[in-house]
Amino acid sequence: MLFGGQSAEHDVSCVTAAHVLRAVDLARYRVTAIGIDRGGAWHLAEGAMKALEAGEVPGRIEPTGTEVSSAPVLAAASSTGATVVLPLLHGPLGEDGTVQGMLELLDIPYVGSGVLGSAVSMDKIVAKDLLASHGIAQPRHVGLRDGLFGPTDLVRIVDDLGLPLFVKPANMGSSVGVTKAKSVEGLRDAVANALRYDEWVIVEEAVIGREIEVAVLGGLHPEASVPGEIVPGNEFYDYDDKYVTDGARLLVPAPIPSSAADEVRSLALRVFAILRAEGLARVDFFYDEGGRGFLCNEINTMPGFTPISMYPKLWQASGVGYAELIDRLVGLALERHARRRRETAR
Repeated sequence: MLFGGQSAEHDVSCVTAAHVLRAVDLARYRVTAIGIDRGGAWHLAEGAMKALEAGEVPGRIEPTGTEVSSAPVLAAASSTGATVVLPLLHGPLGEDGTVQGMLELLDIPYVGSGVLGSAVSMDKIVAKDLLASHGIAQPRHVGLRDGLFGPTDLVRIVDDLGLPLFVKPANMGSSVGVTKAKSVEGLRDAVANALRYDEWVIVEEAVIGREIEVAVLGGLHPEASVPGEIVPGNEFYDYDDKYVTDGARLLVPAPIPSSAADEVRSLALRVFAILRAEGLARVDFFYDEGGRGFLCNEINTMPGFTPISMYPKLWQASGVGYAELIDRLVGLALERHARRRRETAR
């Protein structure tokens, strides 16, 4: 299990990892926890594994312990038998295809999307362009790159998309760096804030609609969970609302007509396939009941597994418990690895 990482979502990963450890079946799996600190150093997290053996895993675990080299420690773990890496890493340098590429080179099975699916899904601008080419309805948006726009471009964006606007780093999750801009000056400040996390920024219209999410699980034949609805506790579903105050309400299943539920589940599976996602993902939508219907907001290929996270809640409501979810993800990783090895050996 890999956790921590160098991205701004480091803390979320440490909480996610703790709750996965709590749910893992020690009768079936021998767990090795490897933490990546904020500086990029890898550590054998002996403290986390001792807590696991004692049945006393805390609410979060820290990426501390004996420092190790990345490739050798993974290769050593895989040499002891059937090994699957669970990369519980959120954001850049973990969820974006980088770690997945290393695992491919080491020939080690891993949970989640492959190199292409991870990279494409992580970059909101690229993902939106690809979904648009397949006719998937989305909020109107504009992508900006640091150093290649000026004040007049921001004025033009306001004229085209209106106010308010949401500004996000293109390669980030967990609402890190997201700001709601209500003026041209606010847009300038919001873009500057987003550029702290990525050189690419996406500016989106503020959609008046309900926030609907669907969890997807599977490989060649993925399944979609019942949809859920998020009712933000703050002005929008920001980082504090997700992980600090627990102010949002998660309605599972979402109180929408069955026909709408079927439609959004089908859309989630389409998005999953178009973006080459595998294993697991959460697909987020806005539901504009005033005429535009479902608008795809984004996909998250390594959604949070904390007690208040939507992904495990949606599968719980769909009849798949936390422990079974882990079992199925491990099985899917082994299946894909065997399939890919057959394909590359041709």
